[in-house]
Amino acid sequence: MGNLVRTWFRMRFLSERRRLEYFPPFWLMHIRVLELDAQWRHVRIRLPLTWLSANARGNMFGGFQACLADPIPALACLKLVPGYRVATRRLELDFVRAGNSDLLLEFDVSARQLDEIRHELAATGRATPCFAMRYVRADGQVCTHILNTVAIRPADG
Repeated sequence: MGNLVRTWFRMRFLSERRRLEYFPPFWLMHIRVLELDAQWRHVRIRLPLTWLSANARGNMFGGFQACLADPIPALACLKLVPGYRVATRRLELDFVRAGNSDLLLEFDVSARQLDEIRHELAATGRATPCFAMRYVRADGQVCTHILNTVAIRPADG
């Protein structure tokens, strides 16, 4: 399965935005990549509230939110520090308000955080950074705070 995923993300005839949107699990969720810079340091993705993603109260299922939030920092780290294996180690979601509209996933990597990751990799050969993200509702209110810890390890280890 890993080879299939790697092959999918290497399809150069599609832009990175489209590869992410058309990735089968995300395509079924109907995500829309609104912003994605070349190094993945600034990412904005719309997760629509649909009949499939809504619970009985009409709010976004937490599982839909987790599914999209899980791989974004790991994919960013693959771009930011190439040559390493990267995987999500821990994902924490704090649902502070109901996700009662389309949600905007906001993910950013600061220059300081990137420097810390590179310094740790140079010193120990591995890093385990934690990234803060959030989902924002259409009314501008934050509905979910996310902490995503990523394990960055040597490619040959």
